[in-house]
This record gives sequence, structure tokens and C-alpha cells, in this order.
Amino acid sequence: MRSLDFSPLFRNTVGFDRMAHLMDSLANEPTNSYPPYNIESAGEDEYRVTMAVAGFGENDIEITTQNGQLLVAGRICRDEDDGRNFLHRGIAERAFERRFNLAEHVVVNGAQLENGLLHIDLMREIPEEKKPRKISIAAGNPKTIGGKAA
Repeated sequence: MRSLDFSPLFRNTVGFDRMAHLMDSLANEPTNSYPPYNIESAGEDEYRVTMAVAGFGENDIEITTQNGQLLVAGRICRDEDDGRNFLHRGIAERAFERRFNLAEHVVVNGAQLENGLLHIDLMREIPEEKKPRKISIAAGNPKTIGGKAA
């Protein structure tokens, strides 16, 4: 696979290092599709990730966020000699690890396991200091800067 060179893009930008890292991680993303998942938009700043995790319980799944990533990992800890004799075993119950890159200011609001589906609710919470604010323009005499007229 050929690597893309984004250096011309970064000549006129500041602080977009995370985007370059995100592009690199997307290029190296494994194509594993287990477990299957959906990503939904539940409003302007609300999202939901739903994962099909049949056979997993609340104690078998760990959800963490770190460095702009949501990590969902599952592992069923069962004795192989639990007395069950399978004639056909179609429910995978295999360990998994799924990573999702989160946009800036996106946080996890909660998670529920219901009917074999894990729902993870996310919300973008923009801090007050990051929200746009209107600057009023004063009429009249210009203010002075450092004792001199501006």
C-alpha cells in the first residue's frame, strides 16, 4: 500500500498533527469485522455505537477511552470443561478488541447491554471557552495601546 504525503497540506496549518496520525492509523486499520457494529447519529451532537456481542455479559466487556480513542474489548472467561457438549457451535464468543477514533470533545455518556447488543452513547461536549463568541465593536474614540493612540 502506498503512503500519502500530506506535507503540502500542513504548510499553512497549525495544530493538525492529530489528523496526520489519524490518517496513518486508518491506513493501517485491520479489516477484521468481528463483532459487527453500527454507528448512528442521534442528534446534532449525539451518537450511538451498537455492537452485536451475543454470548457476552456485562463482566465480559471492558470499555475505555484514552487519547481520543474508544476501546471496546471482550473476553469470555469460561472453563472449556464446563460440561456442555456442542453438536454445532455457531456463536463465536471469541475475544475481540475494537477501536474507534473519537472527534475532539466527544465523550462517552453511558453504555447498556440489551438482548445481545451493546449500546454505547456518545456526546460532543464543547467547552464554553471553545464555543464561538461575538465580539462587539465599540463606536467613538479609539482606545490607546501602551499609552499611545492605536
